[in-house]
Amino acid sequence: MLTALSSRSASRASSARLLRGGCLLLFVVALGTVGGCGTKGPKSSVSGKVTLNGQNVAGQVTFVGADNKELSSPIREDGSYLIENPPTGSVKVLVKGMTSGGPAPMTPKTPGMPSMPDMPGAKGVAPPAKYGSVATTPLTFEVTGGKQTYDIPLAP
Repeated sequence: MLTALSSRSASRASSARLLRGGCLLLFVVALGTVGGCGTKGPKSSVSGKVTLNGQNVAGQVTFVGADNKELSSPIREDGSYLIENPPTGSVKVLVKGMTSGGPAPMTPKTPGMPSMPDMPGAKGVAPPAKYGSVATTPLTFEVTGGKQTYDIPLAP
């Protein structure tokens, strides 16, 4: 009889631990759902279009903060760029061209492998060199937060 009581007590203790573990797991899952583990996009951003004499520029836009940290964005074929979550305050703006003048050469095709289409080169004109260095760029921008637009018309 003593053995039967011990067995029931052990069974109840095991069930209580299982119930507590299940409640803890449910709490953690609920907390993650309510807390919003996923991101819903950038808190702030700066976007715009980069042109030179009315033509789209090929390359990248880089914001350099007061702490010298850099955030970059490629310039798309239509001349647009998007910098997400830039530092607030005054930033130096760099516009750098394609370093190699285009995409890397294609590797030789392997027999028996399906062929891949050739990568197109970047479309647009190269920016003047003075925009590619912190020391020589005349461009600055004041980031205030939220969504901002900053079009960059470059001069030769």
